[in-house]
Amino acid sequence: MTLPPLPSIPSSPSPTATPLTPVVAPPSLPILFPLSWLLDHAAAPIQYRAITEVAKLDHANGPLAALPFTHRPAIALAVAQQPDGTWNQAMLTVPSPRAEHFEGIGTITAVRRLLEYGWDKDSPPLVQARRVLFRLLAEDNDPEYSFEFGNERGVDEDLTRRARAILREAAAATLAQAGYEDDPRLRGAARRIVGRIAAYLRSPLAQKPFVRVGNQHVLAAEAAPPSVYALTMLAYMPLFRTEHHDAMELLYQHLAQPLPRQEAFQLCGKTVMAQPHLVLGDRLPHRNAADDDIVAAVVWLELMARLGYLKRNDGWCKLYERFLDDRDAHGVWHPHKGATVARVSDPFLWPMYPLEENPSGDERWTDITFRIGLIGRLLGRTIEAT
Repeated sequence: MTLPPLPSIPSSPSPTATPLTPVVAPPSLPILFPLSWLLDHAAAPIQYRAITEVAKLDHANGPLAALPFTHRPAIALAVAQQPDGTWNQAMLTVPSPRAEHFEGIGTITAVRRLLEYGWDKDSPPLVQARRVLFRLLAEDNDPEYSFEFGNERGVDEDLTRRARAILREAAAATLAQAGYEDDPRLRGAARRIVGRIAAYLRSPLAQKPFVRVGNQHVLAAEAAPPSVYALTMLAYMPLFRTEHHDAMELLYQHLAQPLPRQEAFQLCGKTVMAQPHLVLGDRLPHRNAADDDIVAAVVWLELMARLGYLKRNDGWCKLYERFLDDRDAHGVWHPHKGATVARVSDPFLWPMYPLEENPSGDERWTDITFRIGLIGRLLGRTIEAT
């Protein structure tokens, strides 16, 4: 009589082995997304993106494809572009709070705003602007390409180098958001940017990046923490991220650490300069931070979701769930306190909020309601559009 073979016993994992991926959490409840309400109350860009990016409805043909181009502010912004492809010979400038339209807006800010409005990279204004954006990726310190930064203190090599570095990463972020991940020029710039960040995060300097200058503690000149623009670039380059998974793991550990007490000032040559674009740690550590700046909190959660980090961080997940809890029975978000629309002046946040032209009444809640649904989609949650 032949005995059946014994079942194989799986070998035990090595006690020193480290799992390559985080433990998968139990399935979460579906997210109610008020698509019909947004179609009744939101501006055209939010309607379009709610349909295409959150509800994921077919939009290949028909009038829906033209919806972003019906938004009056988007058209006004597009026609303000100059023949050289720039807006106002500037890059990161945002309009004054007193501006009625887009007076003084910079090119990167304008392009990002049009992308947030739902315009694609092949629309004429974005095609016209890409030449100067790709030129900004070059690893040079040509002061002619410092734009508004060149007016700060005349021609100074250290300040020019700082300006070009900021604009290089901001241009890379904008091109990545526009959909140029496969372009070798962007990928080359991304490799150099990530290489500098990873080298810094691996160095002893990352543990103690501050030095004393006079009576101030400032970032050492050699410190190269990630900027919010570098994070945005990576957020829109998923294939590139998989090719640099070691650097992405270092980056997550950096972003999850507590923010230092010191502000982001850095020694640039002999000058101490504010570096608000640098990210030194977790910008959303608790609910008070979220309540203090709703727009910044939602943008941070979206950015972390696009990077694949949100689902790994229990604190950020809880804050996202809190935003979900702040919605009414129809899925419409409402603030905890106050009923005014937040205003933003941060050049990074400004292109994203508000997308409404004149937010009043129920229109005040469309931007955040849309973003909450978008974050859920980015997390891989089931979306129930109603």
